Amino acid sequence: HVGFRNLIYRSWEQKPQPKQSAVEGKVNGANLWIFFPPFLSRVDKDRSGVISDSELQQALSNAVSASLLSAMFDRENKGGVNFNEFAGVWKYITDWQNIFRTYDRDNSGFIDRNELKQALTGFGYRLSDQFYGTLIEKFDRQRKGQVAFDDFIQCCIVLQRLTDVFRRYDTDQDGWIHVSYEQYLSMVFNVV
Repeated sequence: HVGFRNLIYRSWEQKPQPKQSAVEGKVNGANLWIFFPPFLSRVDKDRSGVISDSELQQALSNAVSASLLSAMFDRENKGGVNFNEFAGVWKYITDWQNIFRTYDRDNSGFIDRNELKQALTGFGYRLSDQFYGTLIEKFDRQRKGQVAFDDFIQCCIVLQRLTDVFRRYDTDQDGWIHVSYEQYLSMVFNVV
């Protein structure tokens, strides 16, 4: 299995590298339209060369997931991703889609509580059954007891961010922290 942490950091910390295409050569802003023509023409509505947060939100059904992805890849804080950055977003989404399909064993297009538990356990998380219920309640926008693909992305990104903040305070790495109320609020506000 691809480790959750590795997937997040491989995409998040490294500048997305252009893909090599046998036909087109390197993907860059100039020829990304050739590489992703149908999708990009639908997403970049104003043909500005930047896929804005609102355009990405329209492409995904979950506005929060779109904002999280945009923030992860928008290196220049311009409120959207350029075509080179979009190549990183595209790879990230494709990687997550493959993981999602692996755990969506019934091919329903959703991950239920048990499938979510299997996925997160595969990433190394050891959480209670009760907490998996909490995750489903938090990220199930349709209130069906399961999460769609982009909700799964949002769940994983938020869970990883919270884990990273927790680990900064868990200096002895025993799974317990002692924080003041303000420290707790700072931890949460740094994630949301």
